[in-house]
Amino acid sequence: MGKKLLIDRVGIEGIRYFDTYRKHGGYASVEKAFKMAPADIVEEIKKSGLRGRGGAGFPTGMKWSFLAKPEGVPRYLVCNADESEPGTFKDRYLMEFIPHLLIEGLVVSSFALGSNRTFIYIRGEYAWIVDILEQAIEEARQNGFLGNNILNSGFDCEIYVQRGAGAYICGEETALLESLEGKRGNPRIKPPFPAVKGLWDSPTVVNNVETLAAVVPIINMGGDAYSQIGIGKSTGTKLISACGNINRPGVYEIDMTISVEEFVYSDEYCGGIPNGKKLKACIPGGSSVPILPANLLFKTAKGEKRMMTYESLADGGFQTGSMMGSGGFIVLDEDQCVVRHTLTLARFYRHESCGQCSPCREGTGWMEKILNNIEYGRGKMNDIDLLWDIQRRIEGNTICPLGDAAAWPVAAAIRHFRDEFEWHVLNPEESQKRNYGLANYAEPREVVAS
Repeated sequence: MGKKLLIDRVGIEGIRYFDTYRKHGGYASVEKAFKMAPADIVEEIKKSGLRGRGGAGFPTGMKWSFLAKPEGVPRYLVCNADESEPGTFKDRYLMEFIPHLLIEGLVVSSFALGSNRTFIYIRGEYAWIVDILEQAIEEARQNGFLGNNILNSGFDCEIYVQRGAGAYICGEETALLESLEGKRGNPRIKPPFPAVKGLWDSPTVVNNVETLAAVVPIINMGGDAYSQIGIGKSTGTKLISACGNINRPGVYEIDMTISVEEFVYSDEYCGGIPNGKKLKACIPGGSSVPILPANLLFKTAKGEKRMMTYESLADGGFQTGSMMGSGGFIVLDEDQCVVRHTLTLARFYRHESCGQCSPCREGTGWMEKILNNIEYGRGKMNDIDLLWDIQRRIEGNTICPLGDAAAWPVAAAIRHFRDEFEWHVLNPEESQKRNYGLANYAEPREVVAS
């Protein structure tokens, strides 16, 4: 049984409410943090080795230390709860079942960063969770953990919940800030970075839900102790959203000392593939990271056992590796069609592109159209090379990472499953029957690149 620091209390009846949460050790980190200097809290986060749990994996303590501190200018902490990455639902799990853990982490982090006004920017579709969070915030305020002069510390802090409008692009931190300011959620050109010029042109730190929740156990146990959990630079625990063709889908907390094979087949985690089918592939970190075929999922290109760590999943680069990403672990069995799933992802990214950058605005539409043609029997063999060329011209040529997120799944699918693309081109009628069945067959809709 792996160590659990974030979801260990989720099963306690009433843990969603302040009294029960407090009874089981809640808000102890706030009391401890208020006896420390803010700079010392930042130092503990650095010692812990905590990396951002939203996808990029950047060291959290280092990000905090970049925050500018000009005199007379407010500083802001923004919680990115716009969890829109397909295959990822861990932040929703935390906010729904143990909301006070996030509130506690926000209070400690706000104190460390000197933010008196902190914002939770939440995905618009999480409407019912807004009520849960606002109730938790009100309970914390009534019990003296929010508001003016918290615990007689002299520190004031208010937390506000802001609903997004359902745009995936607002998960990118600068687009989120634009939206929070009431503007269209277009990503900003960097520099300046949010740590210098963020919300309302003031120094701002943006972290996601899991990252801020992890601050609580770090302060409670100390940064050094937290850093001893895990392997190498993959310290602490990580929440994984597991879904797809597995026996036990759900949210799991791992300490990153287990192998990918153990995570897939152990009864403690995914429980293997249903109906005795074989594993075909896996997207280990949410829809934007490269897909890995079964032969590369369990072992690296060097023949070593692939572990559930940032470094091991990325071993070999995109040629033979992938990324931890946001922890959305999507498993595909032998019956799944990679072309069909790649089309689904391409359609998503085309729809969610803000349209600000030409490579993304035009390229995502072109990729969807070509993939649609291949899937529905209208593709040509040179379409595969054209797809490869389009994704290559999108990657690295956009303001924000959405272009990369759209290109990487297509590149990895062609790299590892080119024979499947070719089969679709050579066997158009059979591919339609295999994927949809004659009874469910429908004429494909025409896709026009936007």
